[in-house]
Amino acid sequence: MTQRIRLTSAVTVLSAADPVRVFQNFASLDIISKGRAEIVAGRGSFIEAYPLFGFSLQDYDALFAEKLNLLLHIRDNEVVSWKGKFRPALEEAEIYPRPVQPKIPIWLGVGGTPQSFIRAGSLGLPLMVAIIGGETRRFRPLVDLYRQAGEAAGFKPEDLKVGLHSLGYIGETSKEARDEFFPGYAEVFTRIGKERGWPPVTRPQFEVQTGHHGALLVGSPEEVAEKILRHSEALGGISRLTFQMDNAALPQSKLLRSIELIGEKLAPIVKKG
Repeated sequence: MTQRIRLTSAVTVLSAADPVRVFQNFASLDIISKGRAEIVAGRGSFIEAYPLFGFSLQDYDALFAEKLNLLLHIRDNEVVSWKGKFRPALEEAEIYPRPVQPKIPIWLGVGGTPQSFIRAGSLGLPLMVAIIGGETRRFRPLVDLYRQAGEAAGFKPEDLKVGLHSLGYIGETSKEARDEFFPGYAEVFTRIGKERGWPPVTRPQFEVQTGHHGALLVGSPEEVAEKILRHSEALGGISRLTFQMDNAALPQSKLLRSIELIGEKLAPIVKKG
C-alpha cells in the first residue's frame, strides 16, 4: 500500500472528455488516496478521438480552451454557473464529490505548440512537456515562453513548475536496456508511422534518440541520471520527470526490475545532482 506516491495521468485528453466527469473521477481518486491525485490535462498526440466523440477538428484549439476553462472553474468552485459553446450550460450546479486537497493540482500537458506554452504560463498552471523524440534541449525557447507569459500574468517564478515526460526504461547496463527496449519501441512507432506516412524505425535512429542529446531515457541508471540532469539544465530547471515505460516486448518482470532500479540507483543520483 503506497503512502506518498502521487497518482496522476500521463495525459487526460480533455478535448474528448467532459470536464465535469474528469473532475469527479479525479476527486474520487483523491479521496481514496487521501489527497495524492493530480491531473495532467492535454489535447493528446492523436486526432482519432475527435470524430469518435462527435467533435470537429476545426474546433481543435477552441474546444480545449473552453473545456480547460470549465475544469478550472469546477476545481475552484463547489457550485458552478457556467456557459460555453460546446456543451450545455451549468446553472448553480453542485458538483461532487470534492477532493481532499483544497485545489487538486492541474498540470497542462503540451507538445511543441508555442500557444500551448503561453496558455499554461498565462494561467499559472504547472507545465508538463511531452518529448518523445528529437532533442530535449531544443524545447528551451518554448519553456522560456511559458515562464515569460507566467511572469507577465503576475505569477512568481517558483510557481511556474516545469515537468518533463519522456519514454524511458532502465536496465542493469545501457546495452541491456537498449536491446530490451528497442523491439517493442520499433514495433509501435513503425505501426504508427504506416498510418502517418513515416518511414520504419531503424536501430541507428533509435541509438541517436538514446544518445547524448536525444529525448529517449533508455540506459543504465548512471547514464540516464546524468542525462536527466543535462535535460534539466538545458530547460532551465525541471521539478518533475515522468517515464512512459509501457512496451509490448517487455514482460512484467523486466518492467518491475526497471522500476526498482529507478528507486534504488537512479533517483539518488538525480537528487544529489
